[in-house]
Amino acid sequence: MTATPTLPPIKLFMDSADLATLRQAYANPAISGFTTNPTLMRQAGVTDYVAFARAATAALPAKPISFEVFADSLAGMEDEAMVIHGWGGNTYVKIPISNTAGVSTAPLIRTLAARGVAVNVTAITTLDQARTAAEAVGGRARSILSIFAGRIADTGVDPEPVMQAAAELAAAYSGMELLWASPRQLFNLFQAARSGCHIITLSPELMAKLPLIGKNLDLVSLETIRMFFQDAQASRFSLA
Repeated sequence: MTATPTLPPIKLFMDSADLATLRQAYANPAISGFTTNPTLMRQAGVTDYVAFARAATAALPAKPISFEVFADSLAGMEDEAMVIHGWGGNTYVKIPISNTAGVSTAPLIRTLAARGVAVNVTAITTLDQARTAAEAVGGRARSILSIFAGRIADTGVDPEPVMQAAAELAAAYSGMELLWASPRQLFNLFQAARSGCHIITLSPELMAKLPLIGKNLDLVSLETIRMFFQDAQASRFSLA
């Protein structure tokens, strides 16, 4: 029997737009919520945004799920946000920190929070952006600050100091949670927890690696050696 891995104290949100995967994950007590975005939906073959979202909301009634606006004007985002908010369930509206021209969405975030709309401010990569988002929400509604730590790390910058400072920002506001987005490896789970994040998103592929936590490294070495040997044999390699 495989031992249950000891997970750090942080919420796990699955990042996926595959409805069958979401339904299966909903029954897993280790998964506390879900996030989606238009790119994931496109990759999953979703063609009807509303139909998918309504099916997901119905299938995942008791756990939070975030749906993102896709308009580029603040007025269009506001209209879409109110539609998403109207879907009910434990729904968060994902608002990017700016539009495609770099115009800040802080005024819109402030308006939505004042209406009590739960917002997930997404695509944050700097502490200044996190501060702007936190101040815009101001504790007026439930909120998530999604900082794309994986994309920060892709540029050669250590994301942990940013996340630690953002955690201090979030702690000043009621109902605000910090989310480590775009993880690249399972170790990011431990980095997120020690940085003070409340949530980390994991793809189904990273979720599948959770049983590896705590695995004996000598065994990992041996399994790797055996894999190389078996693949060489299967390929019938020879140096003769």
